[in-house]
Amino acid sequence: MTVSVQTDAAGGEALRPHAEHAFADELKALAAADDRPRPARWKLSPWAVSTYLLGGTLPDGTLITPKYVGPRRLVEVAVTTLATDRALLLLGVPGTAKTWVSEHLAAAVSGDSTLLVQGTAGTPEEAVRYGWNYAQLLAQGPSREALVPSPVMRAMAEGMTARVEELTRIPADVQDALITILSEKTLPVPELGQEVQAVRGFNLVATANDRDRGVNELSSALRRRFNTVVLPLPATPEAEVDIVSRRVAQIGRSLDLPPAPDGMTEIRRVVTVFRELRDGITTDGRTKLKSPSGTLSTAEAISVVTGGLALAAHFGDGVLRPGDVAAGIRGAVVRDPTADRVVWQEYVETVVRERDGWKDFYRACREAAE
Repeated sequence: MTVSVQTDAAGGEALRPHAEHAFADELKALAAADDRPRPARWKLSPWAVSTYLLGGTLPDGTLITPKYVGPRRLVEVAVTTLATDRALLLLGVPGTAKTWVSEHLAAAVSGDSTLLVQGTAGTPEEAVRYGWNYAQLLAQGPSREALVPSPVMRAMAEGMTARVEELTRIPADVQDALITILSEKTLPVPELGQEVQAVRGFNLVATANDRDRGVNELSSALRRRFNTVVLPLPATPEAEVDIVSRRVAQIGRSLDLPPAPDGMTEIRRVVTVFRELRDGITTDGRTKLKSPSGTLSTAEAISVVTGGLALAAHFGDGVLRPGDVAAGIRGAVVRDPTADRVVWQEYVETVVRERDGWKDFYRACREAAE
């Protein structure tokens, strides 16, 4: 049973509210202003869902904050896919906001982002299909009362959007349980001689990447059931700085961290370091660099800056400085203690040391390595 209560045991606010609760005012304003056709059981029209993801200003002046900063056409294709009988696969390297986009899509389309299957190497078939209450099963035998529906089964029965995170981490035989669901839109329950048929409004959003460890390739049969949208890394430094600053501000508010004066300087610095090491070349194109083993994603940049903000708030004067982010950057870069340490040391000595205006950051990096 899913309990959608956005408070903790002591009655306080949830640390991370679901999207439909965190942005309830925006969704309500969009629904009120939305006069376009809506697919069956959708809370908003495709146009309104795209506006919710990309941001905009409504006729009454309500500001809709961007949830995703990226190509508009990708979002429009993703939303349109959910309005058809094709499932949606969001593909990209780690840190390209796949989970973030899938959650907000489900929140805007169905008003509920909690029908979620989290993929891991140990995800059983029951998580995708259904399980059993074994006490009732032993006492009464197979029955509808003893059956425990999966989030996917619930979404089928209620005409809602289900989510499968990290699809390629799920074992191949469990992945294939989705084939009948996505092609026939039905889920057989042979123990009861019954089946659950998907009602209009049902669809599924899955996320996957093929650059992480522990990946199980999707079969061609399963891939054909999805329309794939590839989410790219931010195209420009400015776009990535915008994403990082927005998310850090949101996370900081949820953690009651004070805004950091002049924090943009260090955010730009973190983004610059990550992009240069990720691309294997400095921003000016003059120096080729070795890339570390990690992905250095935008999500990791957000984590580094958030950690630095907490350090500045609790152990500093509240101003985000190079020393607050240097250790976090080093920790993100040096994943392999041997090879990555060399990559980082070379970058610090050949790039950071010689860059104008980065002397304070150079000193902080040297101190963090001691």
